[in-house]
Amino acid sequence: MNSTIESNPLLDRLPQHLRQFIKPQDYSDYTPINQAVWRYVMRKNVAYLSKVAHSSYLEGLKKTGIEVDNIPSMYGMNRILTEIGWAAVAVDGFIPPNAFMEFQAYNVLVIASDIRQLEHIEYTPAPDIIHEGAGHAPIIANPEYAEYLRRFGEIGCKALSSHKDYEMYEAIRLLSIVKEAEDTPQATIDAAEKAVENLQNNMGELSEMAQIRNLHWWTVEYGLIGTVEDPKIYGAGLLSSIGESAHCMTPDVSKIRYDISAATQNFDITKLQPQLYVTPTFAYLNLVLEEFANKMALRTGGLSGTKKLIDSNALGTIELSTGLQISGVFSSVIEFEGKPIYIQTTGKTALAYREKELVGHGILTHPEGFGSPIGKLQGINLAIEDMSPKDLNAYNILESKTVKLEFEGGITVEGEIITGSRNLQGEIIIIRFKNCTVTHGETILFQPEWGIYDMAVGKKVISVFSGAADVNSFDLRSHLPSSKTIKAKHSAERDNLEILYQTVRNSRETNDTGTPLAPIFENLKSNHPNDWLLAVEIIELLNDRNETQLLQEIMAYLEKLKESRPEISKLITNGLELIFEKESVS
Repeated sequence: MNSTIESNPLLDRLPQHLRQFIKPQDYSDYTPINQAVWRYVMRKNVAYLSKVAHSSYLEGLKKTGIEVDNIPSMYGMNRILTEIGWAAVAVDGFIPPNAFMEFQAYNVLVIASDIRQLEHIEYTPAPDIIHEGAGHAPIIANPEYAEYLRRFGEIGCKALSSHKDYEMYEAIRLLSIVKEAEDTPQATIDAAEKAVENLQNNMGELSEMAQIRNLHWWTVEYGLIGTVEDPKIYGAGLLSSIGESAHCMTPDVSKIRYDISAATQNFDITKLQPQLYVTPTFAYLNLVLEEFANKMALRTGGLSGTKKLIDSNALGTIELSTGLQISGVFSSVIEFEGKPIYIQTTGKTALAYREKELVGHGILTHPEGFGSPIGKLQGINLAIEDMSPKDLNAYNILESKTVKLEFEGGITVEGEIITGSRNLQGEIIIIRFKNCTVTHGETILFQPEWGIYDMAVGKKVISVFSGAADVNSFDLRSHLPSSKTIKAKHSAERDNLEILYQTVRNSRETNDTGTPLAPIFENLKSNHPNDWLLAVEIIELLNDRNETQLLQEIMAYLEKLKESRPEISKLITNGLELIFEKESVS
């Protein structure tokens, strides 16, 4: 199949910094064993989830065109998803949380296109196409839930991070990779688990991103819906895990009514969840999301939000009451009576209004930082932004005039005004000076030798959020993860096993009753003694053909395999139940 990326109108809207995470889905990479793993999980899930999942799940499978017998093609999915206003892209494992959520804000579902090994068929800590395609995609066919997902992405990508959040992301990504990879030394896995555990125990105060990531986990990934006494599954992590979807319905897992307290409940991706949250409706998810968003710096702004952004040491934006948006890495704030009175960035900075960069105020104009006072002038109740032309004239704030502006808290700006810029409401948002000196007491914040001084105008900080106001202001195409997923190894033994799987698959798909199955089983028994799934698939064909003698022989073989490998006993039993339950139903 084509390994290029097919686009559509939704994907065409994506900014360049998100496109860097997209990779082609080369369908030819999926092997016959991969297809068998997909089919086993999907058949088991559909059979079980029809009883315990929210009704949107089975309806969504049909609407999104996801088949039980075949790994979905991203391009086929996209053509169908477009009809419900969504699209899907393939990525390489976990991507950074901000990027993941920003994709959602654009109505784009991120799908890790790799697929778990047979050894991890029940559960894998790594995101894969079973988790994403069979877990997330069906539920977004529900319009109410899809809007929650989009809105969550829109708000979540603005959440402020701490410097430890990215460390945690990298540690979890590495752990998921080494646990999923073949033949990883146990010492390597232990070290990766220890790194995650150490970070989990030493995160300090949870950042906005850490908290909203918790909300995402307990809803989008591991959410239940209905009542505490009779919940149904809608979270993708549960929908895609044949082990945990059954475990979560047992009394061993505590069920808690979902509320905003879930934001502070951390999780461990390497273990079964000890508790799950139950939302009464999909609409209620949005109520909790809005409750959380009301506490975010995105909506509260102020000194607290400014300090959080400085602590993150990451690209972010401060929006003033005039609507002027300052984007950069903020390094310091001067405060007075609990309010920010001067903010400073370090390095490339851009100014914007309503998410559009102002002409002449990009990173080329402000390559080394930007600083500005915030607030009202000393002794004047009227803020500059609220002044009429008559007021501006009275205070000598006019072009070509030399003026001394003294702000509350002791910030002084003195220089010759060159010009001013206004927003759509006519409020002044920038005043440009030459021969300008800016001071705070004895501290010089700007001096004439540094060139033109652009002063932002705004009486208060109304919003603080992660990322740039205008995503095109900065080159963000270098934020790729440091680790790469590890592909399955090729060997003569593995290639031979793949051929056996393909032969059985061809026989089933073409309904070819002439394919001799005894030699395939003998080859399997002699050369691949640890494999169990192919034996189950052969039994399915034999049962359809009524070839009881060989069927009984393979059943006995599987019974011995269950005794020697108890860890796969349940998987074999589940596979056989699918075959013989189907027979009893028909």
